[in-house]
Parts: sequence; C-alpha cells; structure tokens
Amino acid sequence: MSAIESAALPRPRAGFRASGRTLLLLALVLLAALLALGLGSVNIAPAETLRAVWHGLSGQPLAGSEVIVWQLRFPRVALGLLVGASLALCGGAYQGVFRNPLADPYLMGVASGAGLGATLAVVLGWNTALVPLASLAGALLSVSLSLWLARVGRSLPPIRLILSGVVVGSIMTAISTYLLLLTEDRVRQVFSFTLGNLAFGGWHQVLVVLPYALVGGACLLLLARALNMLQLGDLTARSLGLPVERLRLLIIVAASLVTAAAVSYAGIIGFVGLMTPHLVRRLWGPDYRVLLPVSALAGGGLLVLSDLLARTLTRPTELPVGVVTTLLGGPFFLYLLRQSRDE
Repeated sequence: MSAIESAALPRPRAGFRASGRTLLLLALVLLAALLALGLGSVNIAPAETLRAVWHGLSGQPLAGSEVIVWQLRFPRVALGLLVGASLALCGGAYQGVFRNPLADPYLMGVASGAGLGATLAVVLGWNTALVPLASLAGALLSVSLSLWLARVGRSLPPIRLILSGVVVGSIMTAISTYLLLLTEDRVRQVFSFTLGNLAFGGWHQVLVVLPYALVGGACLLLLARALNMLQLGDLTARSLGLPVERLRLLIIVAASLVTAAAVSYAGIIGFVGLMTPHLVRRLWGPDYRVLLPVSALAGGGLLVLSDLLARTLTRPTELPVGVVTTLLGGPFFLYLLRQSRDE
C-alpha cells in the first residue's frame, strides 16, 4: 500500500477502548434479545427462556411456554435482528458512497417501490403470501428506474442518483395513494405494511431474508476499505486506482437488494438506517471497516428493542414498530441538527 493510500484511511480509535465498546454493545444486544424472548402477554423467566432456546436448537421436544419462546417469539426476534442489521449496514454504506450523512437505505426509492408493490397486491386481492414478493419486485423496479434515469454515459453522478431516487419515489408514492383512494376498505392493511411490522415474522420469513442479507452484507463489508477511499472525493480515489463508477454501482445494487429483501418482509421501518451509523460514527470513528459491522450489530439490537417496546407499551394492543423507531429517531435527528448548527 502506498503512503498516499495509507493516509487516505481513517486512523482507528484506541484499540482497547473500541474493543471494550464493541463487547459492551454485543452484551446489550444479547440482553435486548433475551428480554424480547421473555417479555410479552405471558412473561417467561430468563432461565426458562434460555432452556426453551436450547431445546429448540438441539431438536428436543418443546412443552408449555417453550413453544411460545421458540415458535412465536424467537423467529420474530431473529427477523428483527436481521432486518435491523441490514438497514443499518446499508444506511452506513449509502452514507459512505454518497458522502452524505443524510443518506439512508431508502434513498433510491426502495421504500416507495416496496409500498407500491404491497399496495397493488392488496388492492388486487392477491394471496397474503404474495404481498412480500410484490413488495420486493416493486422495490427492485424503483431502484432500476432510478439508476437508469441517473446514468450519464458510463457514469452515475451522485447528485443525479439522489434526484432520480427522489423523483421515482414520489411517483411511486403518488400511485400508491391513488390506489388506496380507490379501495378505502383496505387502507388499514397497507398502513400496517408501510409503518413496519414484525408481528407476522416466522422462520419462513427469516430463511427468505437471510441469503440476501448474507450475500449483500458480505459484499458491502468487503468494500469497506474502498468506501474509506471514496471519502477523499472521486478525483483522488481515481488517482489511487479505484474504479469509482463501478464501485458506486456495485455498492448501490448490493445495498438496495438487501434493503428490498428486508423491507418486503418487515415493512418500511424508518430511522434505523439513518440513526445507527451516526451513533456508531461518533463512538467508533469514521473507518468503514469498523463502522459497517458495528452498525449492523447496533441496528439489530435497536430494532429488537424497538419491537419489544412496540408490543409491550400499549398491551394488549400492539404498535407498528416503525412508529417506535420514528419516535426514537426523530428527536435524535433533531438533536444532531441542533448540535451541528451550534458547532
């Protein structure tokens, strides 16, 4: 590695302190998962919860409350960890590739496209099992249109990417709204999706989302070092031998695919992909080799904790988890804006 290239990479923070923070974060995520498995309409003691998890993993017969833990709560927690990690990881990647702290996983119109796909499936009366597939197709269509509109020759200028994503997202939202006006009796079902909901998370949903998260997430983690180089600007990155346009396209496609899969089975959950990388960047530093994996860990824990609040704050009814993440993320984002203004 050349001296210039080495200087381009952010200096990691004190290794011992960063490792200590990461271990503490891991412990907090595990604690949140344990609480989510044990608390609910029926509270289950931690020892009994852990025994149920062990019996489920080892294939032993389940009895009593163990069925609740393994068959109802555990897949919901697993889906929350997976979706939260995916959104936070993709949010960090988007913020890096666009060099914009306001970027989030829905920047390329993924959320609006997924919402249109789900709305169309509901309006046409499709089987409930087909709604996630329609949502995934709508999200991928939205991203494809945004990339096509933004392309100039062989380049993908960041400004055009952002603008095309905003325009395509607005059009998708307008079509969704029109469809809802035609079928007012199904508005509640669509709103349940657009506000985010893990209530219907099962092992099937986890197994469907998992391959997308693993493949796309691994691709983004392998490109973390290149994201560090991009922070110097396109011209400097090119002078260091980085294929900027191909790299930008690869990151956008990988992040959009992971986000689309997560959204199609969990609904549109806001602020996790925007807020989590901000928190990690402040505590662990700007090095994307650290920021991306730690963001994934923190995002999974944040969504599991938010889902726990969503189903316990207003018992016996349940809030959409997207409402909780917005209530948590909105004030935090306003605090960031206020602090940056003061600085």
